[in-house]
Amino acid sequence: MRLVLLGPPGAGKGTQAAVLADALQVPHISTGDLFRENIGKETELGKLAQSYIDAGKLVPTSVTADMVRSRLAQDDAADGFLLDGFPRTVEQAEILGEMLGESGEKLNAVINYRVSEDVVVERMLSRGRKDDNEQTIRTRLQVYRDETAPLIEFYSDIIVNIDAEGTVEDISSATLDALDR
Repeated sequence: MRLVLLGPPGAGKGTQAAVLADALQVPHISTGDLFRENIGKETELGKLAQSYIDAGKLVPTSVTADMVRSRLAQDDAADGFLLDGFPRTVEQAEILGEMLGESGEKLNAVINYRVSEDVVVERMLSRGRKDDNEQTIRTRLQVYRDETAPLIEFYSDIIVNIDAEGTVEDISSATLDALDR
């Protein structure tokens, strides 16, 4: 099963990814983890990413895509994966499609976790992280709407919408049920 997880910050993608990866027996591939791993191991891609970060710039899509490509080529991802944090834009979705197409693969589904902005703000404020204040959270939500939400339309033929305003167990159950259909 090859899946992409979408949803605004605070929708619970990371929490759900851990449950789903275990249930589906596929690796959870988070771009945040890929960055930390590549930078920590000082790989060529990690050094390149770090140079952009050190300069206060965004890491280019090409570098992120190369990290994802390298990770998807590992043996544990041969039978499937859960991608969390990539793609974030339509451009990245097109790159992912090309990557998968090179090996005759495609995504099975894109899980879209839907949650209201007020619930997201409440969840993120309750985490107590010092960089999470209401204004910062609402700005992150606007960036999501502008850059990532267009993926919902891009993937309309394989999108699976899940209401992400319940318990972790209810949301996991709803996701697995929807994938069984």
